[in-house]
Amino acid sequence: MTAKCRKCSTPAIIYQPYSGLHLCKKHFFEDVERKAKLTIRRRYPVKKNDVIAVGFSGGKDSSAALLLMHKIFGGRPDIRIVAITIDEGINGYRNHSIEQAREMTKRLGIEHIIKSFKDEYGKTMDELVVEKKMIENHYSEDKKEVGPCSYCGVLRKKILNKTARDIGATKLAIGHNLDDEAQTIMLNHFRGDVERMVRFSAASELDGFIIRMKPLRKIPEKEIALYAYLNDLPMELTACPHSFGALRKEVRRLLNSFETNHPGTKYALVSGYDTLVPLIAQALDISEMKNCQICGEPCNDDVCQACKMLEKKRND
Repeated sequence: MTAKCRKCSTPAIIYQPYSGLHLCKKHFFEDVERKAKLTIRRRYPVKKNDVIAVGFSGGKDSSAALLLMHKIFGGRPDIRIVAITIDEGINGYRNHSIEQAREMTKRLGIEHIIKSFKDEYGKTMDELVVEKKMIENHYSEDKKEVGPCSYCGVLRKKILNKTARDIGATKLAIGHNLDDEAQTIMLNHFRGDVERMVRFSAASELDGFIIRMKPLRKIPEKEIALYAYLNDLPMELTACPHSFGALRKEVRRLLNSFETNHPGTKYALVSGYDTLVPLIAQALDISEMKNCQICGEPCNDDVCQACKMLEKKRND
């Protein structure tokens, strides 16, 4: 027998173990959009004349984030929404999603900017993987080597922030969902990186860094995938060829196992983190930022992580 929606008694399309609710399509959409609106209102209140940049890869999470920004703020003439896509230069992987991204922004009538690793750094991610010998057969986390995902993440974030700042963005929305948040929190715990835990939670602007909005941070990944599918949004299903060896995969499996046996674990982890971090932040002074002595971008050291990874010299 088909389960009924708890709110209207029509056939349900999803069951949420953590809430105990069966929801139909209409009320599932309302639930996702309510959570996103509540997160924005509580953590990232949008002000008059804000410019919202959206990191838009063309995958399910960023597509859902862009659609939600369009639904929530697209009707406000004082709010400008700009999608920013980063082409890392990963052959056979990013090419298709960029085309999907172009199609979606055109359909929604949203301004779209595309930046690339090649233009910004002179090298594609494929070229960096070879240059740095980040090849699966030679890669070992036991040796504390920096893997492709770390390189890609740092370099991508730098371009996103720089591009958002250049267009006058006051906020930068990214598609981190509940699973992403929980995984990152656990990774920072495992590494004992207290300062990064505090920086990761920042909902206010630091010098040179655009405020990061995470409208999906209280929505599970599976629900984002279903929301994207039902709205016929782009969904990149191909795994990145450079994602081998990522510690995040192990943390993901661990948290999924806990969530299966103890529904609500991911929510509890993120909620506890949100309560704990402001208390830790009081004991740390991380408000003062520096400028990278090589590229001039804001960072918390003399040289930013991107320039360190690219081994740029001060005389470049």
